[in-house]
Amino acid sequence: MTTKGTVYVIDDDEAVRDSLNFLLDSSGFSVTLFDSAQDFLDALPGLAFGCVVSDVRMPGLDGIELLKRMKAQNSPFPILIMTGHGDVTLAVEAMKLGAVDFIEKPFEDDRLTTMIESAIRQAEPAAKNEAIAQDIAARVAALSPRERQVMDGLIAGLSNKLIAREYDISPRTIEVYRANVMTKMQANSLSELVRLAMRAGLIKD
Repeated sequence: MTTKGTVYVIDDDEAVRDSLNFLLDSSGFSVTLFDSAQDFLDALPGLAFGCVVSDVRMPGLDGIELLKRMKAQNSPFPILIMTGHGDVTLAVEAMKLGAVDFIEKPFEDDRLTTMIESAIRQAEPAAKNEAIAQDIAARVAALSPRERQVMDGLIAGLSNKLIAREYDISPRTIEVYRANVMTKMQANSLSELVRLAMRAGLIKD
């Protein structure tokens, strides 16, 4: 079954977690609950893209500190902050730290679900681009030092013969390295290899 997206709820209040779980699950979201910001951060590396809905006032790591940590990691996850009545100053600080929006408790169910849908829709393209960039970077990292030299030569426009001359090895050996580069980079053509190198930041404008 397809969902409207994934939501991570962070709140130290069990009653709030349970009510949000019921609301969001019945609204078509896939929901994961956390009772602390630290537990969420510990799990973050293995989590699929989704919208974070976090309380701002929590013992230990609060919502503001969570935003600072997420910002430091360049996380693509959109974050909605829940604030108590009168927490306008905290809400403004949260927005400055990258929260996509804030909502005051008690809030209308429809307003929260609409905000989450909007946050996911706006952040998803950037998250996908980030995931692609990380995948390409991992392919580059898998190259041996010699394969990386050959790739650098190829994207610089050098022929096999010129690359062979530069590293004092035979053109035939360069062909083997070139084939390895194309396989590891999952590139079917030289133009595709160049595009991948550009995505990886190996070619500057």
